[in-house]
Amino acid sequence: MYRRLIILSVIILAALGGLLWMGYHSIRIRAQGLEGARLGEFAAVAEQIRQDVTLTLDEFMRTEQSRPYTDYQYYYVPENVAPGQQQMPVLRSPLAGRLEQGLAYGNFQIEPDGSVITPNDNVDQRQDLTDFDNELFAEALSNRKNIENNLLPALRGTMGGPLKMNLESEIAPQVGPETVEQDQFAKEAAQRDKLSQSYLIESLQSKGQKTQVIEQKRSVLEQNVISNEAAQSQRQIQEGATQAEQITGLYERQTATPDENQTETVQVRIEPFFPVVAPGGRAKGDSASQQAESMFGGQVFLLRHVQIEDRHFLQGFQLNEKMLVERIEESASRFVRKGMSFELSPREDARNNGDVAHAAILNFGFGDLALNLKEIDPGWIGKEIRHLRIWYVGIVSIVLLAVALGLASLWHNAGAQIKLAQKKDDFISAVSHELRTPLTSIRMYSEMLEKNWVKSQDKAVEYYRNMRQESERLSRLIENVLDFSRIQRGRKKYTFNVGDMNKCVADVVEMMEPFAAQKGFSIKAELCRLEQSAFDSDAVTQIVVNLLDNAIKYARNTEDKTIIVRTKSDDRFILIEVEDHGPGVPHRQRKKIFEQFYRSGAEDTRETTGTGLGLALVKKFAEAHNGFVEIDGAKPTGVIFRVALAARM
Repeated sequence: MYRRLIILSVIILAALGGLLWMGYHSIRIRAQGLEGARLGEFAAVAEQIRQDVTLTLDEFMRTEQSRPYTDYQYYYVPENVAPGQQQMPVLRSPLAGRLEQGLAYGNFQIEPDGSVITPNDNVDQRQDLTDFDNELFAEALSNRKNIENNLLPALRGTMGGPLKMNLESEIAPQVGPETVEQDQFAKEAAQRDKLSQSYLIESLQSKGQKTQVIEQKRSVLEQNVISNEAAQSQRQIQEGATQAEQITGLYERQTATPDENQTETVQVRIEPFFPVVAPGGRAKGDSASQQAESMFGGQVFLLRHVQIEDRHFLQGFQLNEKMLVERIEESASRFVRKGMSFELSPREDARNNGDVAHAAILNFGFGDLALNLKEIDPGWIGKEIRHLRIWYVGIVSIVLLAVALGLASLWHNAGAQIKLAQKKDDFISAVSHELRTPLTSIRMYSEMLEKNWVKSQDKAVEYYRNMRQESERLSRLIENVLDFSRIQRGRKKYTFNVGDMNKCVADVVEMMEPFAAQKGFSIKAELCRLEQSAFDSDAVTQIVVNLLDNAIKYARNTEDKTIIVRTKSDDRFILIEVEDHGPGVPHRQRKKIFEQFYRSGAEDTRETTGTGLGLALVKKFAEAHNGFVEIDGAKPTGVIFRVALAARM
């Protein structure tokens, strides 16, 4: 049995060890899962921001792409001019009066000769100028100078020659989204660290956009050209050209003989916008005084190529970085989740910021912006894992304690079962011996009497008495076994009747005196006066019989072979005491002797008879009377068994 227990314990401990390892490993996986889930949330937020920014830019680019080319000039002639109308109306450009148009700043047109015009160049020609007009003109002039000083050199350098000579054939293929600079951005994007992720925004690129081809009346076109060249001539006069040269040129264009082969309409070809990053490193804000360092490392311009017959020119605007950043921040503020914060920075700052949980690199093709998503409480995952580990340690401690108690209880119960099995084996052996001895005596005496071998009448009487005593002994043994069996199965029934307990005890003493005398003992009764009480006479009889039988068995070698039976009473209990002067009971055995099947000494060397049930039944019967049993020492030697029975009326 112990071998099976050892195997079972090893299996339980191995399974427990495996569960502990799995629990610890699960916590690690949980930590990694939380980190991955959080990074997934950051990536989801970044993607939502990218989509929102893309929608905003797509709408903006659709608006700008559909803007008529005439909006970039000083004046324009509306298309709905009546046929044959001699005096065509000339209107101011809808872009005049302000430089900022949403994400567009400072719309301009680059003529084939490299000159720059804007819708606000001639603001100073107005009458009744206000302070706002003066500020607008100053800002428009500053914007045009910026284009001439920064953008035009960048375009000439890109096209490898003078702008006028290369505008027609080389500007479209040379300046576009497929430049070497953008390839470099793509290569760098692939090398970003693990906390960074590139989010491509192609709205400002010409990919997927179509070239617009529109038809316009030649008369309207010519009037547009004349009107704007007149305005340009006035500006050039102010900038130093002689009035005669400008008026002469304008007169020649106005009085030129029309070509007889010209059609009534002309075809206007407007290509998609493409980005160009020019040096300067300053990004325009709301006004000239509101300037900041460009986050793209240069000024971003969006240009489109316009072709009208053999005339080529560029139109475009500077990307309003301040407004773009505000749109991105507004989008981010709507999509960030609980516990997150954000900031925008140049791309290279994303790697140097240790507080960034996820750097979303918004790749516009011509440059990047780093949307740095941060944890407001960076240590929350660690706190969650610590709390989880505390719970894990607590649960593991409880499980370990439960397993330890379970194994200890299992081993204890196994040991108790083994001892109980041994006691049962001893009990069977003892019962067999106890049954065999009186039966052998009864059989021997009966055979002798049956065969008339006993001639003396006195001997016959003695044999009959011995047969009766052995029968009584056999009856007591069987009764003890039956009572114990009934008690174990809960079927023992007690009958409490009011009576004189002294009489019951005296009857038992009288019954046991012959048996005691045969063993050389005398029984002395010291019965005090007792009130009538309710008790089970059979149980009380068994108590006294078992105590007297126990005293006769264990005090057989003593010199004083007097057994005293007493009765006493107090306010709560009636006491029955049986005192002998034998060797007594050692203190370490005083509790064990009331256990079932317990007998002192080894079974194979024991000299006393019995089954180990007598004192166990005494305790059970006392408890059935709401009492108890205890042991006390006698003087000079011996032991007193004291049974307390509740006094019931």
